[in-house]
Amino acid sequence: MNTKTRLTTFHKLCLLGTILAFCVIVLGAYVRLSHAGLGCPDWPGCYGHLTAGQAAENQPAANAAFPERPVEYAKALKEMLHRYLATTLGVVILVIGALAWRNRQDPLQPVGLPLAAIGLVIFQGLLGMWTVTLLLKPLIVMGHLLGGLTTLGMLAWLLLEDRRRNADRQPRVVVWPVVAGLLVLIGQIALGGWTSSNYAALACPDVPTCQGQWWPDEANFEEGFVLWRGIGVNYEFGVLDAPSRVAIHFTHRLGAILTLVVLISVALWVRRRTSIPAVRNATSLVLAAVLLQVSIGIGIVWFGLPLPLATTHNGVAALLLLF
Repeated sequence: MNTKTRLTTFHKLCLLGTILAFCVIVLGAYVRLSHAGLGCPDWPGCYGHLTAGQAAENQPAANAAFPERPVEYAKALKEMLHRYLATTLGVVILVIGALAWRNRQDPLQPVGLPLAAIGLVIFQGLLGMWTVTLLLKPLIVMGHLLGGLTTLGMLAWLLLEDRRRNADRQPRVVVWPVVAGLLVLIGQIALGGWTSSNYAALACPDVPTCQGQWWPDEANFEEGFVLWRGIGVNYEFGVLDAPSRVAIHFTHRLGAILTLVVLISVALWVRRRTSIPAVRNATSLVLAAVLLQVSIGIGIVWFGLPLPLATTHNGVAALLLLF
């Protein structure tokens, strides 16, 4: 395989990996939001089997092995499909890293980032295991979400860098407001993960107020943001009291307002200072996506957390990160 062929293969694998990473994130959100995160109470198998179907076929033995969590085939199937897709993504990233290392003498071939992606996907596998073995501990669930988004970002970066090398070079627009906007977005995504993993999405069932107040009196911010509560606690459906969940939800709302203002400001700031079509198009996508995301967030509360809308909320967050 000559250098040109290897670079073309590398580009295709990065594209495949980016698509797979996005699908893993959305499917992971669907699994979590449909309460199937513990659909298989063991790891990496499902009730000691390779597939959810085998667990269902041997249901009496599976139930005896895990009496605290009887087999629910629909939930087990969702969980295993997510694991299969995540494993496929891991294999693709391993191949990307191997190809980058093999072609490391080529000055056009990135090596450090593909190898870092391998390290990250291994750590993601550990987080996936801990999500199950530590019974949906919010800090682990949130970390798993951020790790998935980081994986998506790294693969997309490799894809864009590869395209940039094969196109007319344009001056980069890397400015501090853009970095600040990215950091605010990451912080808001983390808050969203914390809200979801603590089952606080409907702690404020009204919009735009929360519990009928502009600033809820009973919000317990100190208790709501305790990151670690020990081993052995089952966090499925949440363990926090109402005031703690209100604090989490309300903080996420405040973060949404901040993110909306910052991203719109940064997008308009960049748009006024560049004539590069690709960059201007990216700012348009950011503006559209952030407005859509806020609308979806309002809809989630207004309609009582419908699963399709909540899953889409995670997907749009991933798209915002890419834009």
